[in-house]
Amino acid sequence: MDAALVQFHERGYNGCGVKDITDAAGVPKGSFYNHFESKEALALETLRLYGLSRRAELLADASRDPLERIRDHFAFLSGELAARGFTGGCMFGNFANEMGDQSPALRHAVETRLGAWSDTVAGLLEEAKAARRLGRSIDTERLGRYLINAWEGATLRARVTKTAEPISDFFAVAIDPLLNGS
Repeated sequence: MDAALVQFHERGYNGCGVKDITDAAGVPKGSFYNHFESKEALALETLRLYGLSRRAELLADASRDPLERIRDHFAFLSGELAARGFTGGCMFGNFANEMGDQSPALRHAVETRLGAWSDTVAGLLEEAKAARRLGRSIDTERLGRYLINAWEGATLRARVTKTAEPISDFFAVAIDPLLNGS
């Protein structure tokens, strides 16, 4: 699984084969099929594990301000992206771009994970709204989806520019105004 996570993240779904993954894991290709019925099945499990690595616990810490939790979550993700030299991006976005039109199962898995992430962020925005940190007219579900969509776009752009500028723009336009009540 670790090898698959690295291979899919670095090379994409179509950029690596089962042999590449088993070679990276140091196991015979034939043993792959003892655990997975297909490369797609492995990719589905890899997406699940990738989701677990996104530090959702930063969002779940109810002892902290909800808007600060959102900021800290995206700060973790941006630090991770910068540490990789702005390569790899977000596996959810990568699979959406690469496989969204090719695999209904992978499209559904990505849609489900992005939806859950958006819902979590929307829940925190709703907490902030209840605490009067956001205006009453704010549509927290739409804003939650927007923040995830904006993050995915910033991540994609950072991969192209190989700079932090798109991430800085994301924070300056989407996150900082939330924290400052603008």
